[in-house]
Amino acid sequence: MSQIVVKRRARVLPPDVPADEVVLEAPPELPRGQQEGVLMQVLPMLGMGGSMVFFFMPGAHPFMRIMGLMMMVSMVGMIIAMVVRLRRGTLGQMAQSRRDYLKYLAQTRRTVRETARRQRFAQLYLNPAPDQLWSLVEDGTRVWERRFTDDDFAQVRLGLGAQRLSTPLTAPDTAPVDELEPLTAGAMQRFIRTHGTLDDLPVAVSLRAFYHLTLSGDPATAHGTARALLAQLVTLHSPDDLVVAVAAAGSEPAARWDWTKWLPHTQLSDSLDGAGTERLISDDVTELEARLRPRLEGRARFGAEGPPPLGQPHLLILLDGASVPQTSALAAPEGFQGVTVIEVVSGELREPRGGLSVVARPGELRLESGQGHVYEGTPDTLDLESAEALGRLLAPIRTPSGGDDDEPLLANLEFTDLLNLGDAAAIDVSQTWQPRSQAERLRVPIGVGDQGQPIMLDLKEAAQNGMGPHGLCVGATGSGKSELLRTLVLGLAVTHTSETLNFVLADFKGGATFTGMATMPHVSAVITNLADDLTLVDRMGDSIRGELNRRQEMLRAAGNYANIHDYEKARAAGAAQDPIASLVIVIDEFSELLTAKPDFIEMFIQIGRIGRSLGVHLLLASQRLEEGKLRGLETYLSYRIGLRTFSASESRTALGVPDAYHLPTVPGSGYLKHGTEEMDRFKAAYVSGVYRDGSTTPQLGPTPVQRRAAHFTAEPVPVTYTEPDPEELAAALAAQADAEDDALADTVLDVIVRRLEGQGP
Repeated sequence: MSQIVVKRRARVLPPDVPADEVVLEAPPELPRGQQEGVLMQVLPMLGMGGSMVFFFMPGAHPFMRIMGLMMMVSMVGMIIAMVVRLRRGTLGQMAQSRRDYLKYLAQTRRTVRETARRQRFAQLYLNPAPDQLWSLVEDGTRVWERRFTDDDFAQVRLGLGAQRLSTPLTAPDTAPVDELEPLTAGAMQRFIRTHGTLDDLPVAVSLRAFYHLTLSGDPATAHGTARALLAQLVTLHSPDDLVVAVAAAGSEPAARWDWTKWLPHTQLSDSLDGAGTERLISDDVTELEARLRPRLEGRARFGAEGPPPLGQPHLLILLDGASVPQTSALAAPEGFQGVTVIEVVSGELREPRGGLSVVARPGELRLESGQGHVYEGTPDTLDLESAEALGRLLAPIRTPSGGDDDEPLLANLEFTDLLNLGDAAAIDVSQTWQPRSQAERLRVPIGVGDQGQPIMLDLKEAAQNGMGPHGLCVGATGSGKSELLRTLVLGLAVTHTSETLNFVLADFKGGATFTGMATMPHVSAVITNLADDLTLVDRMGDSIRGELNRRQEMLRAAGNYANIHDYEKARAAGAAQDPIASLVIVIDEFSELLTAKPDFIEMFIQIGRIGRSLGVHLLLASQRLEEGKLRGLETYLSYRIGLRTFSASESRTALGVPDAYHLPTVPGSGYLKHGTEEMDRFKAAYVSGVYRDGSTTPQLGPTPVQRRAAHFTAEPVPVTYTEPDPEELAAALAAQADAEDDALADTVLDVIVRRLEGQGP
């Protein structure tokens, strides 16, 4: 069986979820004291109306009586209007206050729903469903992503249940309920009740917090939940950080957990038996404990002060049908730090035992801790067939030996690991040349950053969210410049069909940078040793100028398109036009070229000026870069790559800062700068290493034997095993080392180029 070595990268976490408390505004209160206000308004008017009796006294002039009558009528009308206005004003103000508060709740609801969406996404991302774990393994970017130092290390999802909103909704301090406007007060209560909790979010617990966990209830459901629990742990945790031991006593338990034999987490790499590496699977807890004794020694008891020591993997012991003898060290109630015993019980438990009791029935999950906390939800389950399929997917995966992935900027990074290609000889262009979205076009990783994350170089122009179209690469002798250029060209060739991307590769001096790449379908020309024949420089210049003119004519003849992007949009819409591939021109030692042919700068400036619209990208590389050498070209070089330079001034010319001069002597160490963004420190991949197919295995004999990867089989295979002779084993290992060091062996680049030959137009 071939092994797949994965280098764990820095985790890509979901965006942060807001956690600040949300205190709602108080609903409006009912109006008070309005009746008193009306009377105070009316009484002065009534007092004034009392003076009207003088207009109706005996002997008064008729005209005075008419005036008094008119005054009486107007006063009564004013009183009525005032009362109506006051009453309507009170109702109108309350209606407006109600509308304002309901509008406030609607605005807050949008914010809360966005928070809930982000919380749900984050929780489901960090705790994926068990039946989706296989996709994480197939994708490869999240396999074994949790490290011992992560906050969610040894955290496992048991099911789905309700959770509080990450931004808790808090009711405000208000007047008594009977004094609040009833409609808005009820709306506030419903708002808190509806949005304060979220249903169907992962119920996750940390195994670091419990030494003993029991799983009981309906037998089929409990076993399915146990499989789901273990499947999550082995998918998200490396065997370097998590060791799994299974004690299954009886034929049925043994059959239920037979699939764990595929897991790298159950294997003792330093111990062999007749079937290969010895596995931590047994029907006897005492025997299992004897195998685990080296991993138990030196561990403090559970609950002791201080965290468990780094370097010791977390130990998970799963019991099904087996019990821990009282004489066992595992039987102590306080347990060990970094050890979790999970006991699966077929049936109901009369009394909960252990630090955490989990009861799983169809559609019902109940968690009860030793402190009396109870939580309910719906259990996760995983059927036996899916668990075995997942185990087989994980079986060939290994982490690199030596722990060099802990220092990404110093580690040797293989090209195939950078692009997740697997075996170089098995690359299938029908998969790697799948159509790419506009955002992914001309975008390729060139190395990894300080956290192990891929550092991407995007040759598209800034208007398309890229870093290009043109760039500069400077690096002293031994800095890894040639290797970086090969990595960039091969990375683009592997991920883009030759119909959409072509190269012109030129090396003014030496000619070794692009050796072996001429047969790729993407390469229009490889021009080397220009220093030996300067007429080739003129011919190259004429050819490139001719290509620029040809592209301009094609755009004009097809419909007078302004640029290649409009041309491609018309093609995508159905226009019968030939494709125009993007052209990447890479010129190594261009500084030496300009010394020999100073007027060549004019062609570079021409490409810089019109290349963007014609789909032509220019990358100039050199060991040295003198200030003033570019003579105006620097305005067109939108991204800069600085490997270790000879001097601080060269670093300043290339990057604007002297940092590249202080880089370590490790080849491939560099900075990527584009636009006004901060520089990204990276370590480039290595593509010229000796190709190893992963199927060479030391055998008992003078030479190693090549074998093909075999399909998995669950059928028992009779084996015989004898202890290897030390001298024969040493000879086999020495022969393998000699073969790997053979200078005539194929490189990874050679193998991949052969896979690309003849595959595209």
